[in-house]
Amino acid sequence: MSTEQSILLAGFGGQGVLFAGKVIAYAGLIDDREVSWLPSYGPEMRGGTANCSVTLSDEAIGSPLITTPDILLALNQPSFDKFIDAVRPGGIVIADTSMITPVCNRDDIELYGIPATTIAEEAGLNGLANIVLLGKLFSVAPFCSRETLDRAIEKCVPARKAHLVEKNKEAITVGMEA
Repeated sequence: MSTEQSILLAGFGGQGVLFAGKVIAYAGLIDDREVSWLPSYGPEMRGGTANCSVTLSDEAIGSPLITTPDILLALNQPSFDKFIDAVRPGGIVIADTSMITPVCNRDDIELYGIPATTIAEEAGLNGLANIVLLGKLFSVAPFCSRETLDRAIEKCVPARKAHLVEKNKEAITVGMEA
């Protein structure tokens, strides 16, 4: 695990971008790492643009702003198009190909496209494409242990939605296997 990982998650409001970022951030907190979580969303939120910058580090974090992410998790075409060129050389891009046609003329990044929305729906996990993508991220660039990730999900799912904890954990597994 590298000393610092900067992750940009981006999509439409309502796709769970901020929630997925919060899960990553809580995993960092549980592992006693330095964490920065910076949400950004349009005024209309649901249906508007939303993105979330998360930095995990073993040292103090200078700025919460991420201009050249190590990792981009893209949940929609406008976000993919907007941020693909910002990913640092050697970085990782994970895209939901149910929502994105990932056209990329870069050969200096690793691009993983999985139909997360379709996978989630077929697995009976409607609305959890964000967590399926998070599972894929976890499989290619682990940022914590699986136990820590499960604990972060337990912490982030609100009490009124406690029935969704196991579905979120299942979405991680499905994403890891995609």
